[in-house]
Amino acid sequence: MSKPEESGAVGEWSRLAITERAEGVRISVQVRPKSSRSAIVGVREAALDVSLTAPPVEGAANAELIKLLSRALDVRQSDVQIALGASGRSKVVAVRGLKEVEARKRLAGAKR
Repeated sequence: MSKPEESGAVGEWSRLAITERAEGVRISVQVRPKSSRSAIVGVREAALDVSLTAPPVEGAANAELIKLLSRALDVRQSDVQIALGASGRSKVVAVRGLKEVEARKRLAGAKR
């Protein structure tokens, strides 16, 4: 009975918009600042749904997002940067040194 569960999890992560580039991947992210806890929630409208405890003031939420994603993807914080949307809730995050398949696998394992 684990097959339907596996295909459901794969289905959710296959909807995530990840673009592979020569230097790594770019991931669409939808951020919810000032949440009760910081976590990867799942996939919503092709974007990684992330809740953050930090408020969107003076880059605090962006810094927390980079820290959370670097832990989830098992890369250095310096390998994660916000490529687009630094001042909005919809962002594109660039991650150096990672392939698309590995990024999906690591994000699926990090979902809480």
